[in-house]
Amino acid sequence: MAKKAIEQALNEEEVVPKKPLKTQVLAQYIRDMSFENILAQKGITGEVQPNVSVQVNIDAKKRPVEHQYEVIIKSNISSKTKDKDEPMFLLELEYAGIFHIENIPEDQLHPYLMIECPRMIFPFLRRIVSDVTRDGGFPSLNLEMVDFLALYRNEIQRRVDENAKAKAN
Repeated sequence: MAKKAIEQALNEEEVVPKKPLKTQVLAQYIRDMSFENILAQKGITGEVQPNVSVQVNIDAKKRPVEHQYEVIIKSNISSKTKDKDEPMFLLELEYAGIFHIENIPEDQLHPYLMIECPRMIFPFLRRIVSDVTRDGGFPSLNLEMVDFLALYRNEIQRRVDENAKAKAN
C-alpha cells in the first residue's frame, strides 16, 4: 500500500511542474551616504600611501506588499596613511534594492536574500564608491567583488558559535 502511495506521489510531481523562480529588481537607491575628506580638513600634504579598509554587512526585510523584500548592503570604507596611520577619508554607504521574489521555497528564501540579491545590486554600489572617492579628491576606489556566500556562511557560523557559548554559560 505504501509503495502505491509513493508511486502516485511521484507521478503527481511529474504532472504538476514546479513553477520557475521569479525575481525582479523593482528599485535601487542610496538609503544613506556620508563621505568625509579628512585629508583635506587636516591639510596633510605630500605623497601618501593609503591603507584602505572595507567592511560590508547585509540586511534584508519583508515589505508590506506580498512577495516584496528590501535588501540593504551597508558598507563602511576608510582609508588611512600607511606610515602614520592618519585618517584620509571615510565613506559610509547604505545601498538598497527592492526585490519581487516568487516561487522560492521558504527554507531557501533567507540565503537567496542574503547572497543572490546583494550580488545583483553590488555592481551599482561599486560604481557609486568609485565616483564618490574620485569626486572627493582621491583616485577612484574600485572595490573588489565581495563573496556574499562566504559572508553568509561566516555569519551563520558566528551565530552557531554564539549560541553554543550562551548555552555553555
